[in-house]
Amino acid sequence: MILRTAYIDQVKSFIDKPQIKILTGIRRSGKSTVLRLVKEELLTRGINEKQIISINFESFIYADILNAPALYQFINEHKEGSGKHYLLLDEIQEVEDWEKAVNSFLVDFDVDIYLTGSNSHLLSSELATYLAGRYIEIPVYTLSYVEFLDFRKSYFSDEQNAGNLFLQYLRKGGFPVIHTADYTEESAYKVVYDIYSSVILRDTVQRYKIRDVELLERVIKYAFDNIGNTFSGKNLADYFKSQQRKIDINTVYNYLHALEGAFILYRVPRYDIKGKEILKTQEKFYVSDVSIIYATMGNRDRMIGGILENIVFLELKRRGYKVYVGKLENTEIDFVGEKQGNKLYIQVAYKLENEQTIEREFGNLLAIEDQYPKYVVTMDEFWKGAIDGVQHLYITDFLLKESF
Repeated sequence: MILRTAYIDQVKSFIDKPQIKILTGIRRSGKSTVLRLVKEELLTRGINEKQIISINFESFIYADILNAPALYQFINEHKEGSGKHYLLLDEIQEVEDWEKAVNSFLVDFDVDIYLTGSNSHLLSSELATYLAGRYIEIPVYTLSYVEFLDFRKSYFSDEQNAGNLFLQYLRKGGFPVIHTADYTEESAYKVVYDIYSSVILRDTVQRYKIRDVELLERVIKYAFDNIGNTFSGKNLADYFKSQQRKIDINTVYNYLHALEGAFILYRVPRYDIKGKEILKTQEKFYVSDVSIIYATMGNRDRMIGGILENIVFLELKRRGYKVYVGKLENTEIDFVGEKQGNKLYIQVAYKLENEQTIEREFGNLLAIEDQYPKYVVTMDEFWKGAIDGVQHLYITDFLLKESF
């Protein structure tokens, strides 16, 4: 089992603290592995294994725990002694009204609680009502490029050049299971497609009671086709109208909401850099792992610009940034990242092919009148240097950079 230190380090700082630790992310992103690492950490700290209660609600062993009373009864029966117990509950959303049981655990028992869930709406208004101020969320993403390289070192002895390694990451994405064996692209996409299908069925169609699955798939295809482009629910509704297919705008937003809930898509709002306000229109959507696009839609080399943006977006999210699409007068900045009061600005392009491209990518950033870091990130390996403080980074240099 490979240590995913970025996540386990976050959890460590909250062990034995009163907050509930909630790991969220798309299915098969590695949440269960992080939970096992938490258990190992507890054991190394001298916690008796009998004081640790682990449940994976996707296992048939726990199929009878369907609701909050059943969960409460199970935990109550399996506690041993009066000391502190550590509850590790995997895929908690499978239990109806689980938050009521968790709230009761805090009231009735001496417990430290760790949860995982594959739906972003776990942290809904209902949960906030029951557990207000008593939980912290730790998002778990698919493998970063650094983690991908760690997997390669652990599972394979072959030597590959950096360019080939990045192309593997670009094509196969970051689902951990893909990088534990030597999958071909075709077999990797079959595995990813099966993950995607499970998420669509269990975390979208069933959870949100979507009846028109074919229409949902059309919405997904449109969103995937427009990765890296701004669009709105009205754009999507107008597109369907042009295809002689009517769809209500509210339905569009409901479907997008469900896809966000299942971590298929991430919504990125626009931010007015000059006015310092978040705008309510023309957001962008990115997918939780680029392999999903290849697995569901085939070769998408024509979308390389959007794919690279998606990789940069996910890296910023992994590092704890709030991410926006920047608006500056009539120009667009691909990403504005904010963290702990600091900002950075990023433009993403495939290649710096000519003076016009260089002028556009660097010029947009140079127009921003502040001193926060500014980067142009591309796959142009041989273009070195900076322009008036705006730094160019080759994509792997960006992904391997310790801090921005």
